[in-house]
Amino acid sequence: MNDADQVQTTSVFEVARLARAVLDQVGTVVVGKRDALELVLAGILAGGHVLLEDLPGLGKTLTARSFAQALGLDFRRLQFTPDLLPADVTGSFLYDQRSADFTFRAGPVFTNLLLADEINRTPPKTQSALLEAMQEKQVSVEGVTYRLDPPFHVLATANPIEYEGTYPLPEAQLDRFLLRVSFGYPAREEEWEVLRRRMSRRQEEAELAPIVNAARLRQMQAALEDVVVEDSIGRYIVDLTSATREHASVLVGASPRGSLALLLLARAKAALAGRDYVIPEDVKEVAAPALAHRITLRPEMWLRRVDPAFVVHEVLDRTPAPASGALPSYASGARAV
Repeated sequence: MNDADQVQTTSVFEVARLARAVLDQVGTVVVGKRDALELVLAGILAGGHVLLEDLPGLGKTLTARSFAQALGLDFRRLQFTPDLLPADVTGSFLYDQRSADFTFRAGPVFTNLLLADEINRTPPKTQSALLEAMQEKQVSVEGVTYRLDPPFHVLATANPIEYEGTYPLPEAQLDRFLLRVSFGYPAREEEWEVLRRRMSRRQEEAELAPIVNAARLRQMQAALEDVVVEDSIGRYIVDLTSATREHASVLVGASPRGSLALLLLARAKAALAGRDYVIPEDVKEVAAPALAHRITLRPEMWLRRVDPAFVVHEVLDRTPAPASGALPSYASGARAV
């Protein structure tokens, strides 16, 4: 049986079962953040990259490492610093004295899951070294192009309040992240549970047994193509994205890539819920994570400390959600009812 046949045998309901097992496994280490963890897994299932933006010490790095272990993926961590060079990300050619020729030494980007830690601490030239890898799934070095083996995902972390010695991500790179996720401080009982589990395992690092592997993850990702999106849901997605461009507080709204992000993440949320069709609530749940980081506010809004997520929630309140039983027009032989 070839890989394509294996992908066809995976159902959306099997994806839901495996995803729950992965989340349960990660939840044994990352305490009390089930909704945020679901968003991260939805981003991975949708084939995208995730920006984890939050204060230090709230489990961003731990989350990335835990997902890599539970998903059975090759994992590398790259600490972004002001002196990091593009070759430190992509790799470079080195002279081999034995062969009297230059050989390519692959950089840390050649992995399944790359943790780009504190991505906003490195200059734009190095940040841009990830752009080709994130969008095209390939790396070009000295005119030679190297394909990245799938699956390939970037989980990047950033500190949203510390600006000294940082380089804000340009809009072009922010747009490459399928969604942005924040964890926030844990509740008191959750924080005590973190301490209790640390004492119980008697060591700092927690090792998680893999639930799936890279090949199985690709099958799960392919199964999302079977999740049906009815026409009115698709138009609702377009209406939401378009409304961000017309909002009075917005200078630049979300691009069509934002609409695509909503579509892909809504499919992933439906699959996580064990459904092979998308409902409006799926779109609403992922709207802020998918669109907020794609919005540029007017300068006067910065002074008022308006959050782009607030704009997205206003757009959600103003845009009527559909209630339709029609079949999607893109499906073969579909007919509206």
